[in-house]
Amino acid sequence: MADIKLFSIHGEVHEIKGSAATLEKELQTKIEQNMEIFFGVRFLASEYKTDDGRIDSIGIDENNCAVIFEYKRNISENVINQGLHYLNWLMTHRADFELLVAKKLGLNIANEIDWSMPRVICIAGDFNRYDESALNQMSRNIALIRYKIYEDKWLIFEKIAEKVIGRKEQRELLANEEIVIDKIENTKMSKNKNDYSFEKQFEAADDKLKELYRLIEETVLSFGDDVTIVNLKLYTAFRKVKNFISCVIRTGNRNLLLYLNLDPNTVKLENGFTKDKTNIGHWGTGDLEVTISNKNDIEKALPLLKKAYEEN
Repeated sequence: MADIKLFSIHGEVHEIKGSAATLEKELQTKIEQNMEIFFGVRFLASEYKTDDGRIDSIGIDENNCAVIFEYKRNISENVINQGLHYLNWLMTHRADFELLVAKKLGLNIANEIDWSMPRVICIAGDFNRYDESALNQMSRNIALIRYKIYEDKWLIFEKIAEKVIGRKEQRELLANEEIVIDKIENTKMSKNKNDYSFEKQFEAADDKLKELYRLIEETVLSFGDDVTIVNLKLYTAFRKVKNFISCVIRTGNRNLLLYLNLDPNTVKLENGFTKDKTNIGHWGTGDLEVTISNKNDIEKALPLLKKAYEEN
C-alpha cells in the first residue's frame, strides 16, 4: 500500500518519520474525545458491553446512524470480523442502542435514528492486502482507517478502503433482519416522511430530474477516489470521512436541493440559487443550500461543490 510521507521544508528539507506503534488506550481516548472532529461521529460510550464482549467505542454519526469503532492493537487481530460481529449484535439489539442515545443525547435524537446505514470503522497502524480483499466480500458498511503519529505532535488518518452497500443490497439485508422500513413502528418515521423518502421521490421523478441527479453523482465522484456515496432514507450523502454534500429530491418542485458543508458567510448568496440554512431544520447535512433545477445550475454550482470537497 502507498504510504504517506511528511517532510519539513523549513531550511534543509528532511523527512519526518511517522510511527504506527501499537494502538494504546491513550490514543483510543484521544479519538473518543475528538470523535466528532475526526470522523463526524458523536461519541456515546467506550468499552460498551454486549452479551459476549465489549465494543471498543460506539457513536452516532451526522446522519443519525450507529457507528462502531474497533481498534487493531496487533498484527494478528482480526478487527474486521470482530466489528461485523458486534454490528450484527447491534442490529438485533436496537432498543439497547436507542436507550443509550436517549440517555446521552436526548429522546429527540433517539427517535431520529436511521437504521438503514449502520457501519463499522476499523482503525489500525496498518492493514494488509487480505484485509482489503475481505472488505469486498462483506455485505455491510465498513471502513478501514490507517493512522500515523509524527513526533508526538501530528496525527494523520488515511482512509485505506470503504465498503458501502447499495440500495438494493440494503433493502434485502434489512428485509432479512425483519426490519421493514415502510412500517412506522419499526422506523419511527412518520407517514409524511415515509412518503418523501429519497427512494420514493426518485422513483416518482421524471426523466429530466433523474438525469440531473445522475449528473450530480457523476460530477461529485469525479473529484477523487476518496468520495463515497451513502444512501440514506431521506437523502443521499457524499462523504470522504465526513459528509461534504447531501442531496434531497423534490419531485413536486422538480429540482434537487444540495446541502454543502460550507460556511454560508464565506459565500455570496444568490436569491433562488443559494440559501443560508444555519439553525434551520432540513433533511441532509450542511448549512449552505443550493437549488439545482437544470444542467446550467450544476455548472454554476461546480466551484461550490469543489470547495466543499476540498475543505472537508
